Amino acid sequence: SSAMVDLLQTAAVPPGNRHDGPGSLSNIKGKKSSKKSRARRGKQSRKRRNKRKRNNRTPPPILPPELKLVNPTQYRFEHLATQLKWRLQEGRGEAVYQIGVEDNGLLVGLTEADMKGSLKTLKRMAEKVGADITLLREREVDYGLDRNIRKIAEVLVRKVPDDQQFLDLRVAVLGNVDSGKSTLLGVLTQGELDNGRGRARLNLFRHLHEIQTGRTSSISFEILGFNSKGEVVNYSESRTAEEICESSSKMITFIDLAGHHKYLKTTVFGLTSYCPDFAMLVVSANTGIAGTTREHLGLAMALKVPIFIVVSKVDLCSRGTVERTVRQLERVLKQPGCNKIPMVVMNPDDAVTAAQQFTQSACITPIFTLSSVSGESLDLLKVFLNILPPLSNSKEQEELMQQLTEFQVDEIYSVPDVGTVVGGTLYSGVCREGERLVVGPTEEGRFLRLKVGSIQRNRSACRVLKAGQAATLALGNFDRSLLRKGMVMVSPKMNPTICCQFEAAIVLLFHAKTFRRGSQVTVHVGNVRQTATVECLHGKDELRTGERAVVRFRFIKHPEYLRLSAKLLFREGVTKGIGHVTRLLPQDQNLNHDQNLQDY
Repeated sequence: SSAMVDLLQTAAVPPGNRHDGPGSLSNIKGKKSSKKSRARRGKQSRKRRNKRKRNNRTPPPILPPELKLVNPTQYRFEHLATQLKWRLQEGRGEAVYQIGVEDNGLLVGLTEADMKGSLKTLKRMAEKVGADITLLREREVDYGLDRNIRKIAEVLVRKVPDDQQFLDLRVAVLGNVDSGKSTLLGVLTQGELDNGRGRARLNLFRHLHEIQTGRTSSISFEILGFNSKGEVVNYSESRTAEEICESSSKMITFIDLAGHHKYLKTTVFGLTSYCPDFAMLVVSANTGIAGTTREHLGLAMALKVPIFIVVSKVDLCSRGTVERTVRQLERVLKQPGCNKIPMVVMNPDDAVTAAQQFTQSACITPIFTLSSVSGESLDLLKVFLNILPPLSNSKEQEELMQQLTEFQVDEIYSVPDVGTVVGGTLYSGVCREGERLVVGPTEEGRFLRLKVGSIQRNRSACRVLKAGQAATLALGNFDRSLLRKGMVMVSPKMNPTICCQFEAAIVLLFHAKTFRRGSQVTVHVGNVRQTATVECLHGKDELRTGERAVVRFRFIKHPEYLRLSAKLLFREGVTKGIGHVTRLLPQDQNLNHDQNLQDY
Protein backbone atom coordinates (compact mmCIF):
# COMPACT_ATOMS: atom_id res chain seq x y z
CA SER A 1 0.00 0.00 0.00
CA SER A 2 1.01 3.67 -0.33
CA ALA A 3 1.24 3.96 3.48
CA MET A 4 3.68 1.06 3.58
CA VAL A 5 5.80 2.61 0.78
CA ASP A 6 5.97 5.97 2.62
CA LEU A 7 6.99 4.17 5.79
CA LEU A 8 9.81 2.31 4.03
CA GLN A 9 11.05 5.51 2.30
CA THR A 10 11.20 7.36 5.63
CA ALA A 11 13.06 4.46 7.25
CA ALA A 12 15.67 4.55 4.44
CA VAL A 13 16.83 8.13 5.37
CA PRO A 14 19.60 8.27 8.02
CA PRO A 15 18.37 9.68 11.35
CA GLY A 16 20.79 12.63 11.24
CA ASN A 17 19.48 13.84 7.89
CA ARG A 18 15.77 13.84 8.76
CA HIS A 19 14.07 17.28 9.06
CA ASP A 20 10.57 16.36 10.04
CA GLY A 21 9.64 19.46 11.98
CA PRO A 22 7.09 21.79 10.36
CA GLY A 23 9.27 24.85 11.03
CA SER A 24 12.56 23.43 9.83
CA LEU A 25 14.56 25.24 7.13
CA SER A 26 14.51 22.30 4.76
CA ASN A 27 10.74 22.08 5.01
CA ILE A 28 10.28 25.81 4.13
CA LYS A 29 12.66 25.64 1.16
CA GLY A 30 11.06 22.47 -0.06
CA LYS A 31 7.70 24.19 -0.57
CA LYS A 32 9.01 26.38 -3.43
CA SER A 33 10.94 23.59 -5.10
CA SER A 34 7.97 21.21 -4.80
CA LYS A 35 5.74 23.63 -6.79
CA LYS A 36 8.27 23.71 -9.67
CA SER A 37 8.70 19.93 -9.62
CA ARG A 38 4.91 19.38 -9.62
CA ALA A 39 4.53 21.67 -12.66
CA ARG A 40 7.37 19.84 -14.41
CA ARG A 41 5.85 16.44 -13.64
CA GLY A 42 2.39 17.59 -14.82
CA LYS A 43 3.81 18.72 -18.19
CA GLN A 44 5.61 15.40 -18.65
CA SER A 45 2.50 13.35 -17.78
CA ARG A 46 0.39 15.36 -20.30
CA LYS A 47 2.97 14.59 -23.01
CA ARG A 48 2.83 10.88 -22.15
CA ARG A 49 -1.01 10.84 -22.25
CA ASN A 50 -1.08 12.59 -25.65
CA LYS A 51 1.47 10.11 -26.96
CA ARG A 52 -0.63 7.18 -25.73
CA LYS A 53 -3.76 8.65 -27.40
CA ARG A 54 -1.92 8.94 -30.72
CA ASN A 55 -0.70 5.35 -30.39
CA ASN A 56 -4.22 4.12 -29.62
CA ARG A 57 -5.62 5.67 -32.80
CA THR A 58 -3.08 3.98 -35.07
CA PRO A 59 -4.27 0.98 -37.07
CA PRO A 60 -3.84 -2.44 -35.37
CA PRO A 61 -0.56 -4.30 -35.91
CA ILE A 62 0.00 -6.99 -38.54
CA LEU A 63 -1.78 -10.14 -37.39
CA PRO A 64 0.06 -13.36 -36.63
CA PRO A 65 -0.67 -16.27 -39.00
CA GLU A 66 -3.03 -18.01 -36.52
CA LEU A 67 -5.51 -15.11 -36.64
CA LYS A 68 -5.47 -14.59 -40.40
CA LEU A 69 -5.74 -17.68 -42.60
CA VAL A 70 -5.23 -15.98 -45.98
CA ASN A 71 -3.35 -17.85 -48.77
CA PRO A 72 -1.27 -20.14 -46.54
CA THR A 73 1.61 -22.10 -48.06
CA GLN A 74 1.14 -25.84 -48.57
CA TYR A 75 3.28 -26.62 -45.52
CA ARG A 76 1.35 -24.07 -43.44
CA PHE A 77 -1.99 -25.45 -44.65
CA GLU A 78 -1.02 -29.02 -43.67
CA HIS A 79 0.03 -27.76 -40.24
CA LEU A 80 -3.31 -25.92 -39.77
CA ALA A 81 -5.31 -28.99 -40.89
CA THR A 82 -3.41 -31.19 -38.41
CA GLN A 83 -4.10 -28.65 -35.68
CA LEU A 84 -7.82 -28.65 -36.54
CA LYS A 85 -7.94 -32.45 -36.44
CA TRP A 86 -6.37 -32.46 -32.97
CA ARG A 87 -8.84 -29.81 -31.72
CA LEU A 88 -11.76 -31.87 -33.04
CA GLN A 89 -10.50 -34.95 -31.22
CA GLU A 90 -10.13 -32.99 -27.98
CA GLY A 91 -13.63 -31.51 -28.34
CA ARG A 92 -15.15 -34.92 -29.22
CA GLY A 93 -16.02 -33.79 -32.75
CA GLU A 94 -16.52 -30.05 -32.17
CA ALA A 95 -14.29 -26.95 -32.18
CA VAL A 96 -14.96 -23.20 -32.19
CA TYR A 97 -12.58 -20.90 -34.12
CA GLN A 98 -12.39 -17.18 -33.33
CA ILE A 99 -10.99 -15.35 -36.36
CA GLY A 100 -9.54 -11.88 -35.80
CA VAL A 101 -9.09 -12.36 -32.04
CA GLU A 102 -5.66 -12.61 -30.40
CA ASP A 103 -4.80 -15.27 -27.82
CA ASN A 104 -5.11 -12.71 -25.01
CA GLY A 105 -8.68 -11.86 -26.11
CA LEU A 106 -7.86 -8.58 -27.90
CA LEU A 107 -10.39 -7.91 -30.70
CA VAL A 108 -8.06 -6.95 -33.56
CA GLY A 109 -10.36 -7.70 -36.50
CA LEU A 110 -9.79 -8.42 -40.20
CA THR A 111 -10.62 -6.49 -43.34
CA GLU A 112 -13.47 -7.70 -45.54
CA ALA A 113 -11.07 -9.33 -48.02
CA ASP A 114 -8.99 -11.02 -45.31
CA MET A 115 -12.11 -12.32 -43.55
CA LYS A 116 -13.43 -13.91 -46.76
CA GLY A 117 -10.02 -15.44 -47.43
CA SER A 118 -9.75 -16.79 -43.87
CA LEU A 119 -13.22 -18.37 -44.00
CA LYS A 120 -12.39 -19.93 -47.35
CA THR A 121 -9.17 -21.42 -45.96
CA LEU A 122 -10.99 -22.70 -42.85
CA LYS A 123 -13.57 -24.39 -45.07
CA ARG A 124 -10.77 -26.11 -47.05
CA MET A 125 -9.22 -27.26 -43.75
CA ALA A 126 -12.58 -28.63 -42.57
CA GLU A 127 -13.17 -30.49 -45.84
CA LYS A 128 -9.74 -32.10 -45.55
CA VAL A 129 -10.58 -33.62 -42.16
CA GLY A 130 -14.21 -34.45 -43.12
CA ALA A 131 -15.99 -31.67 -41.25
CA ASP A 132 -18.33 -28.76 -41.94
CA ILE A 133 -18.21 -25.14 -40.74
CA THR A 134 -21.04 -22.92 -39.49
CA LEU A 135 -20.69 -19.16 -39.00
CA LEU A 136 -22.07 -18.49 -35.52
CA ARG A 137 -21.73 -14.70 -35.42
CA GLU A 138 -19.81 -11.81 -37.00
CA ARG A 139 -19.08 -8.36 -35.53
CA GLU A 140 -17.45 -5.12 -36.71
CA VAL A 141 -14.52 -3.58 -34.81
CA ASP A 142 -13.91 0.20 -34.89
CA TYR A 143 -10.27 1.43 -34.83
CA GLY A 144 -10.53 5.23 -35.13
CA LEU A 145 -8.15 6.42 -37.90
CA ASP A 146 -8.37 3.05 -39.72
CA ARG A 147 -11.09 3.69 -42.33
CA ASN A 148 -11.30 0.04 -43.42
CA ILE A 149 -14.11 -1.87 -41.74
CA ARG A 150 -12.64 -4.66 -39.63
CA LYS A 151 -14.57 -7.74 -38.55
CA ILE A 152 -14.23 -10.65 -36.14
CA ALA A 153 -16.02 -13.96 -36.61
CA GLU A 154 -16.83 -17.06 -34.55
CA VAL A 155 -17.06 -20.32 -36.51
CA LEU A 156 -18.23 -23.77 -35.36
CA VAL A 157 -16.43 -26.74 -36.92
CA ARG A 158 -18.15 -30.12 -36.49
CA LYS A 159 -17.61 -33.59 -37.89
CA VAL A 160 -18.79 -37.15 -37.42
CA PRO A 161 -16.06 -38.99 -35.49
CA ASP A 162 -14.12 -41.66 -37.36
CA ASP A 163 -15.78 -44.52 -35.45
CA GLN A 164 -19.28 -43.16 -36.24
CA GLN A 165 -19.92 -42.58 -32.53
CA PHE A 166 -21.81 -39.27 -32.58
CA LEU A 167 -21.49 -36.81 -29.71
CA ASP A 168 -24.29 -37.56 -27.24
CA LEU A 169 -25.41 -35.19 -24.45
CA ARG A 170 -28.06 -36.16 -21.88
CA VAL A 171 -30.42 -33.46 -20.61
CA ALA A 172 -32.79 -34.18 -17.69
CA VAL A 173 -36.07 -32.26 -17.93
CA LEU A 174 -37.36 -31.04 -14.56
CA GLY A 175 -40.22 -28.82 -13.42
CA ASN A 176 -43.58 -28.72 -11.67
CA VAL A 177 -46.57 -30.67 -12.93
CA ASP A 178 -48.40 -28.97 -15.84
CA SER A 179 -45.46 -26.68 -16.61
CA GLY A 180 -45.24 -27.93 -20.21
CA LYS A 181 -42.22 -30.27 -20.08
CA SER A 182 -43.53 -33.09 -22.28
CA THR A 183 -45.19 -30.63 -24.69
CA LEU A 184 -41.92 -28.76 -25.18
CA LEU A 185 -40.06 -32.01 -25.88
CA GLY A 186 -42.77 -33.06 -28.32
CA VAL A 187 -42.43 -29.79 -30.23
CA LEU A 188 -38.62 -30.02 -30.33
CA THR A 189 -38.43 -33.66 -31.41
CA GLN A 190 -41.49 -33.83 -33.69
CA GLY A 191 -40.95 -30.50 -35.46
CA GLU A 192 -44.61 -29.42 -35.13
CA LEU A 193 -46.08 -26.78 -32.82
CA ASP A 194 -48.64 -27.70 -30.18
CA ASN A 195 -52.34 -26.90 -30.63
CA GLY A 196 -52.67 -25.54 -27.08
CA ARG A 197 -54.34 -28.74 -25.78
CA GLY A 198 -51.30 -31.03 -25.48
CA ARG A 199 -51.32 -32.74 -28.88
CA ALA A 200 -47.51 -32.57 -29.16
CA ARG A 201 -46.94 -34.61 -26.00
CA LEU A 202 -49.05 -37.66 -26.92
CA ASN A 203 -46.16 -39.49 -28.61
CA LEU A 204 -44.05 -39.22 -25.46
CA PHE A 205 -46.41 -40.96 -23.05
CA ARG A 206 -45.80 -44.63 -22.25
CA HIS A 207 -48.99 -45.55 -20.35
CA LEU A 208 -52.73 -45.13 -20.88
CA HIS A 209 -53.24 -43.27 -17.59
CA GLU A 210 -50.61 -40.72 -18.68
CA ILE A 211 -52.61 -39.97 -21.83
CA GLN A 212 -55.84 -39.72 -19.82
CA THR A 213 -54.46 -37.44 -17.09
CA GLY A 214 -51.84 -35.62 -19.17
CA ARG A 215 -49.24 -36.20 -16.44
CA THR A 216 -45.94 -38.05 -16.82
CA SER A 217 -45.43 -40.80 -14.22
CA SER A 218 -42.51 -42.71 -15.76
CA ILE A 219 -39.14 -41.92 -17.31
CA SER A 220 -39.15 -41.56 -21.09
CA PHE A 221 -36.42 -40.67 -23.58
CA GLU A 222 -36.60 -38.45 -26.65
CA ILE A 223 -33.82 -37.54 -29.07
CA LEU A 224 -33.00 -34.38 -31.01
CA GLY A 225 -30.18 -34.45 -33.58
CA PHE A 226 -27.99 -31.81 -35.21
CA ASN A 227 -26.04 -32.49 -38.39
CA SER A 228 -22.51 -31.27 -39.14
CA LYS A 229 -23.90 -27.93 -40.43
CA GLY A 230 -25.87 -27.31 -37.24
CA GLU A 231 -29.28 -28.05 -38.79
CA VAL A 232 -31.98 -29.78 -36.71
CA VAL A 233 -32.63 -33.47 -37.44
CA ASN A 234 -35.87 -34.78 -35.93
CA TYR A 235 -38.95 -36.84 -36.74
CA SER A 236 -40.33 -34.17 -39.12
CA GLU A 237 -37.90 -35.41 -41.82
CA SER A 238 -36.83 -38.83 -40.48
CA ARG A 239 -39.21 -41.70 -39.91
CA THR A 240 -37.15 -43.70 -37.42
CA ALA A 241 -34.64 -43.06 -34.66
CA GLU A 242 -32.06 -44.98 -36.70
CA GLU A 243 -32.33 -42.43 -39.53
CA ILE A 244 -31.89 -39.57 -37.04
CA CYS A 245 -28.73 -41.21 -35.66
CA GLU A 246 -27.30 -41.77 -39.14
CA SER A 247 -27.84 -38.12 -40.15
CA SER A 248 -26.65 -36.54 -36.89
CA SER A 249 -23.21 -35.48 -35.74
CA LYS A 250 -24.54 -34.42 -32.35
CA MET A 251 -27.40 -35.95 -30.38
CA ILE A 252 -29.34 -34.47 -27.47
CA THR A 253 -31.09 -37.16 -25.41
CA PHE A 254 -33.87 -35.68 -23.27
CA ILE A 255 -34.79 -37.58 -20.10
CA ASP A 256 -38.42 -36.63 -19.44
CA LEU A 257 -39.03 -36.87 -15.69
CA ALA A 258 -42.24 -36.65 -13.64
CA GLY A 259 -43.30 -33.33 -12.12
CA HIS A 260 -45.92 -34.49 -9.63
CA HIS A 261 -44.79 -34.84 -6.00
CA LYS A 262 -46.09 -38.41 -5.63
CA TYR A 263 -43.68 -39.51 -8.40
CA LEU A 264 -40.68 -37.84 -6.70
CA LYS A 265 -38.82 -41.14 -6.20
CA THR A 266 -38.96 -41.72 -9.97
CA THR A 267 -37.57 -38.23 -10.61
CA VAL A 268 -34.74 -38.72 -8.10
CA PHE A 269 -33.91 -42.11 -9.64
CA GLY A 270 -33.71 -40.51 -13.10
CA LEU A 271 -31.33 -37.82 -11.83
CA THR A 272 -29.03 -40.17 -9.91
CA SER A 273 -29.07 -43.19 -12.20
CA TYR A 274 -28.93 -41.83 -15.76
CA CYS A 275 -26.03 -39.40 -15.04
CA PRO A 276 -27.40 -36.41 -17.03
CA ASP A 277 -24.86 -33.89 -18.33
CA PHE A 278 -27.29 -30.98 -17.91
CA ALA A 279 -30.72 -30.26 -16.45
CA MET A 280 -33.47 -28.16 -18.02
CA LEU A 281 -35.89 -26.69 -15.48
CA VAL A 282 -39.23 -25.79 -17.10
CA VAL A 283 -41.28 -23.09 -15.33
CA SER A 284 -44.76 -22.04 -16.43
CA ALA A 285 -44.98 -18.28 -17.01
CA ASN A 286 -48.52 -18.01 -15.64
CA THR A 287 -47.88 -19.88 -12.35
CA GLY A 288 -44.23 -19.00 -11.67
CA ILE A 289 -42.25 -20.92 -9.05
CA ALA A 290 -44.80 -23.33 -7.63
CA GLY A 291 -45.14 -26.93 -6.46
CA THR A 292 -42.00 -29.02 -6.92
CA THR A 293 -40.03 -26.34 -8.82
CA ARG A 294 -37.85 -25.37 -5.85
CA GLU A 295 -37.39 -29.03 -4.90
CA HIS A 296 -36.26 -30.01 -8.39
CA LEU A 297 -33.88 -27.04 -8.51
CA GLY A 298 -32.42 -28.10 -5.16
CA LEU A 299 -31.99 -31.72 -6.30
CA ALA A 300 -30.09 -30.68 -9.43
CA MET A 301 -27.83 -28.37 -7.43
CA ALA A 302 -27.22 -31.00 -4.74
CA LEU A 303 -26.09 -33.47 -7.42
CA LYS A 304 -24.01 -30.69 -9.08
CA VAL A 305 -25.80 -30.97 -12.44
CA PRO A 306 -25.48 -27.71 -14.47
CA ILE A 307 -28.96 -26.27 -14.93
CA PHE A 308 -30.62 -23.87 -17.38
CA ILE A 309 -34.20 -22.60 -17.17
CA VAL A 310 -37.01 -22.42 -19.73
CA VAL A 311 -40.05 -20.22 -19.00
CA SER A 312 -42.88 -21.76 -21.04
CA LYS A 313 -46.44 -20.74 -21.97
CA VAL A 314 -45.56 -17.09 -22.61
CA ASP A 315 -48.41 -16.99 -25.17
CA LEU A 316 -50.94 -17.26 -22.31
CA CYS A 317 -49.61 -14.26 -20.38
CA SER A 318 -48.98 -10.58 -20.79
CA ARG A 319 -45.43 -9.29 -21.08
CA GLY A 320 -45.66 -7.97 -17.50
CA THR A 321 -46.53 -11.43 -16.13
CA VAL A 322 -43.59 -13.02 -17.96
CA GLU A 323 -41.21 -10.35 -16.63
CA ARG A 324 -42.54 -10.89 -13.11
CA THR A 325 -41.85 -14.64 -13.37
CA VAL A 326 -38.32 -13.98 -14.68
CA ARG A 327 -37.64 -11.54 -11.79
CA GLN A 328 -38.91 -14.16 -9.35
CA LEU A 329 -36.47 -16.70 -10.82
CA GLU A 330 -33.61 -14.20 -10.66
CA ARG A 331 -34.27 -13.58 -6.97
CA VAL A 332 -34.22 -17.30 -6.18
CA LEU A 333 -31.05 -17.91 -8.21
CA LYS A 334 -29.20 -15.05 -6.47
CA GLN A 335 -30.03 -16.28 -2.97
CA PRO A 336 -27.07 -17.41 -0.79
CA GLY A 337 -28.00 -21.07 -1.19
CA CYS A 338 -27.83 -20.89 -5.00
CA ASN A 339 -25.26 -18.16 -5.76
CA LYS A 340 -26.09 -18.24 -9.47
CA ILE A 341 -25.79 -15.51 -12.09
CA PRO A 342 -29.00 -15.48 -14.21
CA MET A 343 -28.57 -14.64 -17.90
CA VAL A 344 -31.78 -13.93 -19.85
CA VAL A 345 -31.38 -14.97 -23.51
CA MET A 346 -33.06 -12.44 -25.83
CA ASN A 347 -31.37 -12.99 -29.24
CA PRO A 348 -29.13 -15.48 -31.11
CA ASP A 349 -26.00 -13.64 -29.95
CA ASP A 350 -27.06 -14.18 -26.31
CA ALA A 351 -27.71 -17.88 -27.04
CA VAL A 352 -24.17 -18.36 -28.42
CA THR A 353 -22.61 -16.53 -25.46
CA ALA A 354 -24.75 -18.48 -22.96
CA ALA A 355 -23.77 -21.85 -24.45
CA GLN A 356 -20.06 -21.03 -24.25
CA GLN A 357 -20.10 -19.54 -20.74
CA PHE A 358 -22.53 -22.15 -19.35
CA THR A 359 -19.91 -24.95 -19.33
CA GLN A 360 -16.99 -22.67 -18.42
CA SER A 361 -18.57 -21.22 -15.28
CA ALA A 362 -20.73 -23.11 -12.80
CA CYS A 363 -22.44 -19.85 -11.77
CA ILE A 364 -24.03 -18.91 -15.12
CA THR A 365 -27.70 -19.93 -15.48
CA PRO A 366 -29.29 -19.11 -18.87
CA ILE A 367 -33.04 -18.30 -18.87
CA PHE A 368 -35.18 -18.73 -22.02
CA THR A 369 -38.75 -17.44 -22.45
CA LEU A 370 -40.67 -19.30 -25.16
CA SER A 371 -43.96 -20.77 -26.30
CA SER A 372 -44.67 -24.27 -27.62
CA VAL A 373 -47.87 -23.02 -29.31
CA SER A 374 -46.70 -19.87 -31.13
CA GLY A 375 -43.06 -21.01 -31.45
CA GLU A 376 -41.78 -17.73 -29.97
CA SER A 377 -38.03 -17.90 -29.15
CA LEU A 378 -37.97 -21.65 -29.82
CA ASP A 379 -35.08 -21.16 -32.27
CA LEU A 380 -32.95 -19.58 -29.51
CA LEU A 381 -33.18 -22.79 -27.49
CA LYS A 382 -32.18 -24.83 -30.56
CA VAL A 383 -29.14 -22.55 -31.15
CA PHE A 384 -28.15 -23.03 -27.51
CA LEU A 385 -28.47 -26.83 -27.67
CA ASN A 386 -26.59 -26.95 -30.98
CA ILE A 387 -23.53 -25.12 -29.62
CA LEU A 388 -23.61 -26.59 -26.08
CA PRO A 389 -20.21 -28.32 -25.65
CA PRO A 390 -19.67 -31.56 -23.68
CA LEU A 391 -18.50 -31.32 -20.07
CA SER A 392 -15.75 -33.95 -20.45
CA ASN A 393 -13.01 -34.00 -23.06
CA SER A 394 -11.69 -36.97 -25.02
CA LYS A 395 -8.80 -37.55 -22.58
CA GLU A 396 -11.17 -38.13 -19.64
CA GLN A 397 -13.25 -40.54 -21.71
CA GLU A 398 -10.11 -42.42 -22.80
CA GLU A 399 -9.10 -42.86 -19.15
CA LEU A 400 -12.52 -44.32 -18.30
CA MET A 401 -12.35 -46.63 -21.32
CA GLN A 402 -9.05 -48.09 -20.07
CA GLN A 403 -10.77 -49.37 -16.91
CA LEU A 404 -12.64 -52.66 -16.56
CA THR A 405 -16.21 -52.85 -17.88
CA GLU A 406 -18.99 -51.69 -15.53
CA PHE A 407 -22.60 -51.32 -16.78
CA GLN A 408 -25.40 -49.99 -14.53
CA VAL A 409 -28.76 -51.76 -14.89
CA ASP A 410 -31.55 -49.15 -14.81
CA GLU A 411 -34.38 -50.81 -16.77
CA ILE A 412 -35.40 -54.43 -17.49
CA TYR A 413 -37.63 -55.53 -20.39
CA SER A 414 -38.90 -58.72 -22.02
CA VAL A 415 -38.99 -58.32 -25.82
CA PRO A 416 -40.70 -60.94 -28.05
CA ASP A 417 -38.24 -62.93 -30.24
CA VAL A 418 -35.33 -61.21 -28.47
CA GLY A 419 -35.63 -62.26 -24.82
CA THR A 420 -34.46 -60.33 -21.79
CA VAL A 421 -33.18 -56.80 -22.43
CA VAL A 422 -31.55 -54.44 -19.91
CA GLY A 423 -31.12 -50.68 -20.28
CA GLY A 424 -28.62 -48.46 -18.54
CA THR A 425 -25.35 -46.56 -18.72
CA LEU A 426 -21.81 -47.87 -19.21
CA TYR A 427 -19.85 -46.27 -16.36
CA SER A 428 -16.40 -47.48 -17.43
CA GLY A 429 -14.62 -49.69 -19.94
CA VAL A 430 -15.83 -50.87 -23.35
CA CYS A 431 -18.65 -53.35 -24.06
CA ARG A 432 -18.89 -55.33 -27.31
CA GLU A 433 -21.35 -57.76 -28.81
CA GLY A 434 -20.74 -61.30 -27.59
CA GLU A 435 -18.79 -60.18 -24.50
CA ARG A 436 -19.07 -62.30 -21.35
CA LEU A 437 -19.85 -60.42 -18.12
CA VAL A 438 -21.16 -61.13 -14.61
CA VAL A 439 -24.30 -59.49 -13.17
CA GLY A 440 -25.18 -58.94 -9.53
CA PRO A 441 -25.35 -58.80 -6.63
CA THR A 442 -28.24 -61.18 -6.04
CA GLU A 443 -30.07 -61.30 -2.71
CA GLU A 444 -27.42 -63.79 -1.52
CA GLY A 445 -24.62 -61.45 -2.61
CA ARG A 446 -23.58 -63.53 -5.65
CA PHE A 447 -22.81 -62.68 -9.27
CA LEU A 448 -24.16 -64.63 -12.27
CA ARG A 449 -22.32 -65.18 -15.57
CA LEU A 450 -24.02 -64.06 -18.81
CA LYS A 451 -23.29 -63.15 -22.44
CA VAL A 452 -24.19 -59.90 -24.22
CA GLY A 453 -26.14 -60.63 -27.42
CA SER A 454 -26.72 -57.33 -29.25
CA ILE A 455 -26.44 -53.62 -28.38
CA GLN A 456 -28.68 -50.68 -29.32
CA ARG A 457 -28.13 -46.94 -28.78
CA ASN A 458 -31.09 -44.59 -29.32
CA ARG A 459 -33.02 -47.49 -30.92
CA SER A 460 -30.35 -48.12 -33.56
CA ALA A 461 -27.87 -51.01 -33.69
CA CYS A 462 -24.40 -50.48 -32.24
CA ARG A 463 -21.48 -52.92 -32.10
CA VAL A 464 -19.27 -51.16 -29.53
CA LEU A 465 -20.38 -49.26 -26.42
CA LYS A 466 -17.95 -46.80 -24.79
CA ALA A 467 -17.74 -45.36 -21.28
CA GLY A 468 -20.38 -42.72 -20.56
CA GLN A 469 -22.84 -43.92 -23.21
CA ALA A 470 -26.37 -45.18 -22.52
CA ALA A 471 -27.71 -48.24 -24.35
CA THR A 472 -29.83 -51.38 -24.15
CA LEU A 473 -28.23 -54.86 -24.12
CA ALA A 474 -29.99 -58.06 -25.23
CA LEU A 475 -29.21 -61.01 -22.93
CA GLY A 476 -31.05 -63.77 -24.83
CA ASN A 477 -32.80 -66.37 -22.67
CA PHE A 478 -31.41 -65.10 -19.35
CA ASP A 479 -34.11 -65.38 -16.66
CA ARG A 480 -35.59 -61.93 -16.08
CA SER A 481 -36.69 -62.80 -12.53
CA LEU A 482 -33.02 -62.94 -11.48
CA LEU A 483 -32.51 -59.29 -12.45
CA ARG A 484 -33.52 -56.08 -10.68
CA LYS A 485 -32.84 -52.36 -10.97
CA GLY A 486 -29.67 -51.34 -9.17
CA MET A 487 -27.58 -54.29 -10.30
CA VAL A 488 -24.32 -53.93 -12.22
CA MET A 489 -22.82 -55.95 -15.07
CA VAL A 490 -19.04 -56.04 -14.66
CA SER A 491 -16.02 -57.78 -16.12
CA PRO A 492 -15.24 -61.21 -14.60
CA LYS A 493 -11.73 -59.86 -13.89
CA MET A 494 -13.15 -57.32 -11.46
CA ASN A 495 -13.55 -58.22 -7.81
CA PRO A 496 -16.59 -56.05 -6.97
CA THR A 497 -17.05 -54.99 -3.35
CA ILE A 498 -20.62 -55.57 -2.17
CA CYS A 499 -21.88 -54.41 1.19
CA CYS A 500 -24.89 -54.34 3.48
CA GLN A 501 -23.41 -51.51 5.54
CA PHE A 502 -21.54 -48.36 4.53
CA GLU A 503 -20.56 -45.00 5.97
CA ALA A 504 -21.24 -41.60 4.40
CA ALA A 505 -20.48 -37.97 5.22
CA ILE A 506 -23.89 -36.27 5.06
CA VAL A 507 -25.57 -32.89 5.41
CA LEU A 508 -29.14 -32.92 6.72
CA LEU A 509 -31.01 -30.47 4.48
CA PHE A 510 -34.34 -30.67 6.30
CA HIS A 511 -35.93 -32.66 9.11
CA ALA A 512 -39.08 -31.91 11.05
CA LYS A 513 -37.56 -33.07 14.37
CA THR A 514 -34.21 -34.86 14.82
CA PHE A 515 -32.29 -37.46 12.80
CA ARG A 516 -30.99 -40.21 15.07
CA ARG A 517 -30.01 -43.88 15.35
CA GLY A 518 -32.80 -46.19 14.13
CA SER A 519 -34.19 -43.73 11.55
CA GLN A 520 -35.14 -45.29 8.21
CA VAL A 521 -34.66 -43.44 4.91
CA THR A 522 -34.69 -44.27 1.20
CA VAL A 523 -31.11 -44.03 -0.05
CA HIS A 524 -30.22 -43.15 -3.66
CA VAL A 525 -26.63 -43.87 -4.75
CA GLY A 526 -26.29 -43.95 -8.53
CA ASN A 527 -28.75 -46.56 -9.77
CA VAL A 528 -29.15 -48.05 -6.27
CA ARG A 529 -32.42 -47.26 -4.51
CA GLN A 530 -33.19 -49.05 -1.26
CA THR A 531 -34.42 -48.38 2.28
CA ALA A 532 -31.64 -48.21 4.85
CA THR A 533 -31.50 -47.90 8.65
CA VAL A 534 -29.20 -45.50 10.49
CA GLU A 535 -26.91 -47.71 12.61
CA CYS A 536 -24.92 -44.93 14.29
CA LEU A 537 -23.85 -41.27 14.05
CA HIS A 538 -20.12 -40.82 14.72
CA GLY A 539 -19.51 -38.27 17.45
CA LYS A 540 -23.16 -37.23 17.80
CA ASP A 541 -26.39 -38.57 19.26
CA GLU A 542 -28.73 -36.76 16.86
CA LEU A 543 -28.77 -34.39 13.90
CA ARG A 544 -30.87 -31.32 13.21
CA THR A 545 -31.48 -29.35 10.01
CA GLY A 546 -28.25 -27.99 8.53
CA GLU A 547 -25.89 -30.15 10.62
CA ARG A 548 -23.19 -32.50 9.28
CA ALA A 549 -22.02 -35.92 10.45
CA VAL A 550 -20.53 -39.24 9.36
CA VAL A 551 -23.34 -41.81 9.47
CA ARG A 552 -23.34 -45.59 9.13
CA PHE A 553 -26.26 -46.97 7.09
CA ARG A 554 -27.45 -50.59 6.77
CA PHE A 555 -29.59 -51.82 3.84
CA ILE A 556 -32.65 -53.67 5.13
CA LYS A 557 -33.24 -56.03 2.15
CA HIS A 558 -30.12 -57.17 0.30
CA PRO A 559 -26.49 -56.11 -0.32
CA GLU A 560 -25.61 -53.59 -3.02
CA TYR A 561 -22.59 -52.69 -5.13
CA LEU A 562 -21.32 -49.19 -4.26
CA ARG A 563 -18.29 -47.07 -5.17
CA LEU A 564 -16.27 -44.92 -2.81
CA SER A 565 -16.92 -41.14 -3.12
CA ALA A 566 -20.22 -41.80 -4.93
CA LYS A 567 -22.84 -39.06 -4.42
CA LEU A 568 -25.60 -39.98 -2.02
CA LEU A 569 -29.11 -38.59 -1.60
CA PHE A 570 -31.60 -39.81 1.00
CA ARG A 571 -35.20 -38.91 1.73
CA GLU A 572 -38.21 -39.98 3.80
CA GLY A 573 -41.31 -37.82 3.70
CA VAL A 574 -40.10 -34.25 4.24
CA THR A 575 -36.68 -35.46 5.48
CA LYS A 576 -33.92 -34.86 2.95
CA GLY A 577 -30.12 -35.03 2.98
CA ILE A 578 -27.11 -35.30 0.68
CA GLY A 579 -23.56 -36.55 1.03
CA HIS A 580 -20.99 -38.99 -0.36
CA VAL A 581 -19.85 -42.53 0.48
CA THR A 582 -16.67 -42.54 2.59
CA ARG A 583 -16.28 -46.21 3.61
CA LEU A 584 -17.60 -49.61 2.52
CA LEU A 585 -18.10 -52.47 4.97
CA PRO A 586 -17.99 -55.64 2.81
CA GLN A 587 -20.57 -58.33 3.49
CA ASP A 588 -18.05 -61.18 3.88
CA GLN A 589 -14.38 -60.47 3.37
CA ASN A 590 -13.42 -64.13 3.78
CA LEU A 591 -15.44 -65.23 0.72
CA ASN A 592 -13.31 -66.22 -2.27
CA HIS A 593 -13.91 -64.35 -5.55
CA ASP A 594 -14.45 -67.61 -7.50
CA GLN A 595 -17.00 -68.81 -4.91
CA ASN A 596 -18.89 -65.56 -5.46
CA LEU A 597 -19.56 -66.38 -9.13
CA GLN A 598 -22.32 -68.71 -10.28
CA ASP A 599 -23.23 -70.00 -13.72
CA TYR A 600 -26.74 -69.35 -14.86
